Amino acid sequence: MIPELGLLSLLCALALCVLLCSVPLAGVYCRRASLMRYAIPLSYGACLFITLSITLLGYSFVSDDFSVMYVAQHSNSQLPVFFKIAAVWGGHEGSMLFWLFSLSIWTALVARLRKNVDIQINTSVLAILGLIMLGFCLFILLYSNPFERVFPAPMEGRDLNPMLQDIGLIFHPPLLYLGYVGFAVNFAFAIAALMSGRMDAAVAYWSRPWALAAWVCLTGGIILGSWWAYYELGWGGWWFWDPVENASLMPWLLGTALLHALIVTEQRGSFSYWSLLLSIFTFALSLLGTFIVRSGVLTSVHAFAVDPDRGIMLLLLLGIAVVGALVLFAFRANTQPSIVRFRLFSREMLLLLANVLLSVATLIVLIGTFYPMLFTAFGLGSISVGAPYFNSTFIPPALLILLAMGIAPFSRWKNFAAGRLKLMALLAALAVIMGSLFALMFNKIYPAVILALILSLWVILANLILIRHLTLRSLGVFLAHAGVAITTIGITLSSYYSTEIGVKMAPGSESTLSGYQFHYDDTKLLIGPNYTAEQAVIRVTKDGQAVAKLLPERRHYTVRTMLMSEPGIAWGLFSDLYVVMGDKVDKQHYALRFHYKPFIRWVWGGGLLMMLGGSCVLWNQCRRRVPSGYQLSEVTS
Repeated sequence: MIPELGLLSLLCALALCVLLCSVPLAGVYCRRASLMRYAIPLSYGACLFITLSITLLGYSFVSDDFSVMYVAQHSNSQLPVFFKIAAVWGGHEGSMLFWLFSLSIWTALVARLRKNVDIQINTSVLAILGLIMLGFCLFILLYSNPFERVFPAPMEGRDLNPMLQDIGLIFHPPLLYLGYVGFAVNFAFAIAALMSGRMDAAVAYWSRPWALAAWVCLTGGIILGSWWAYYELGWGGWWFWDPVENASLMPWLLGTALLHALIVTEQRGSFSYWSLLLSIFTFALSLLGTFIVRSGVLTSVHAFAVDPDRGIMLLLLLGIAVVGALVLFAFRANTQPSIVRFRLFSREMLLLLANVLLSVATLIVLIGTFYPMLFTAFGLGSISVGAPYFNSTFIPPALLILLAMGIAPFSRWKNFAAGRLKLMALLAALAVIMGSLFALMFNKIYPAVILALILSLWVILANLILIRHLTLRSLGVFLAHAGVAITTIGITLSSYYSTEIGVKMAPGSESTLSGYQFHYDDTKLLIGPNYTAEQAVIRVTKDGQAVAKLLPERRHYTVRTMLMSEPGIAWGLFSDLYVVMGDKVDKQHYALRFHYKPFIRWVWGGGLLMMLGGSCVLWNQCRRRVPSGYQLSEVTS
């Protein structure tokens, strides 16, 4: 009866979500605190039952209950326990339940951390989150039930997709979902602000920590996803402008813009329209990402489902959320003009420029992702949009963002810090010299590489002045901005200076790439928990000195009857050596592909710095005293 209890828990959560999105909201309109207070226990109750539901699904996986269709399709008795747990979100039905679980966790946190938040605003936020949970509860129960039984029950499951049998799957999707869903809190704050007729510094202050937390989680999810693509798919790359990859990048870009817009709204009382619209569209893009992955409308190695009915319902949920929010914005946004004066090189102008550039970059990715689908839908044939489009259109705004990031530390609210002009010129000159010398380390010089290196170093050097008075906030801002610069360096150098070669080798043969000698010593046969494998033992030397040992594998998963390549990688701070073992050509020879990847680690190292920086700013934000001017509303008992 475990699956039935899981389904019953989900039904109980549905009932509580109905109450959450109605009773407290009635209290807001009637100004009755007694009704508003129901929002807290209802939020906790919904979270409790959804948590129980996903826990029971996990128990079905661990206990190999193949009478549950979802378990039978995505697990196997030979699958290691930690992969069985990860399989809970490894397919469509379970991933949607985990999406709902993440939303319930955010909702419970909003209820728990309600101190110093206006009771009407907080109650409206919880009610809106309850309405979103209600929509996804209905979707799961009607179109994506993970507890559906199959009779007769199969003796064995189909196994988890071998591509997903990796430690990255345990952490990557949860972080990504927490980031996606976290922006629902900012969406709810925006709707609550429109309903109450206010979008002031207080609302920005209350909503900003949630944007930071979601941004940190989404950054971690993207970084882990690109790392997984690098070491698991065996293609030697970390980003492919895949539609699903783009689906996570778009809300990250707009979420970054939202963070900076909220700063201006909180500090200067302006950019409120930016904050409202970015809150709406960031969450809309999160829902769009859910639609892309689970509708089958776009083909991707990461996609989960190809059921058109599910896609239509997800699109309907997206449409209701976005159209409803924009209609409310049109009717409730304050259209009275406000006088906000600031100069051309003020901090406000630079943050406005950053928001515009981030929005343009998001639009570029959105067009490139959906243009092929629209082209086909209108009967114009088929077309593919690949890396050349994205690289040529995305790079210019990205470089301009780096330029603005370097100027920002020298700016002040309303005007430019003229007294720091000499220091800015000195650091800019130093960045030009260091970037040029850095580029000269490589055999071939590219103007784009020199420009990217100069701007990246300019960001790091300029932001160093932020930590002259070391505080948790200034350290966090420096780490986040330096992380962007370091990631840019890693992307640039690995893109322009990576080399690769494809060869046919057998034990005893050698090959050379970028000054490294690869010696194929032996082939071993391995037996894993649910696969068999052939492993090549490749010794790497340079100038006669031993450098590394690479152990690529060619795995055969017996249940899924799939072949997977596990690359052999020698990690390094400044470069990676990477080899993929392909098909067997004859009795002894295998097709092998060797890669030399300079500075590839810096891509993920910069991402970790961004996460660390965002966490520092978040912790500082949570420790701040509530400004005295943020008065809470009074309601009747």
